[in-house]
Amino acid sequence: MVVSYLMLMVCVLVGVAFVTLLERKILGYIQIRKGPNKLGILGLLQPFSDAVKLFVKEQSMPMMSNFLPYYLSPVFSLFIALILWGVMPYEVGLISFDTSVLFFLCCLSLGVYPLMGAGWSSNCKYSLLGSLRAVAQTISYEVSLALILLSYIFLTGSFSFGAFEMYQEDMWFFWLTIPLSMVWLGSCLAEMNRTPFDFAEGESELVSGFNTEYSSGGFVLIFMAEYVSILFMSGVSTLLFLGGDTLSLMFYMKLVTTSFLFIWTRGTLPRLRYDKLMYMAWKSFLPLSLNFLVFFMGLKSILI
Repeated sequence: MVVSYLMLMVCVLVGVAFVTLLERKILGYIQIRKGPNKLGILGLLQPFSDAVKLFVKEQSMPMMSNFLPYYLSPVFSLFIALILWGVMPYEVGLISFDTSVLFFLCCLSLGVYPLMGAGWSSNCKYSLLGSLRAVAQTISYEVSLALILLSYIFLTGSFSFGAFEMYQEDMWFFWLTIPLSMVWLGSCLAEMNRTPFDFAEGESELVSGFNTEYSSGGFVLIFMAEYVSILFMSGVSTLLFLGGDTLSLMFYMKLVTTSFLFIWTRGTLPRLRYDKLMYMAWKSFLPLSLNFLVFFMGLKSILI
């Protein structure tokens, strides 16, 4: 099982490398220019040269930083993002278990601590402001994510992601609950601090947010954690709404399409105002997901 999990981690990290290349290519074509295309065939070796360049850079050591949290926060961030992949219902002896949805929610809420640690321990006002924004945003949107998941738990009657595969063999949940799937997509974008909700990294006012003081290895780990999360949330969104067997090629085509949506929004949508973001979480997404939850509870009680 350990060997299988390590192989999965290697595959995920290679996937992250090519997701970064895909993002740069898509953003290039959106802006009517070429993306990376010099290194290797069609720029396929670009992610690896970027990784080498970033890892061999000199590590900066802010004199006033809090040493241990400063260095451990990026490591913890990537660790949480990678451990999440254990909940995917692979049928090849991995860690998939019956309460995988609860484990997913627990790990998602743990992701707040590296953000807070990275921002606070840098001892920089920009980093602290960025981490405060990111933590408030993440906690706010976790509520609607949990309620949406709870709605589908009532429908399937199981805490396992494997049950979502079984229930969507004939019809996708997406067609049953289009508004809820749109709310899920928006909450995922906000949860991962992606455009148009990238207030933690608002370059125009916060330099680079909570990772302002990071360079070299620390920056790479934070960067990789973000893209591992994008891939994982794309996989979870596919499992929840688009069905499909995790061992089939079609599942991964849907996963890449969902990842493309995350990148597409970055290339086309402007950044919102921060108060509008919080307003949307508590005044729009929360009531909608609560209403759907009550509706599904009623539906389940009638069907039983």
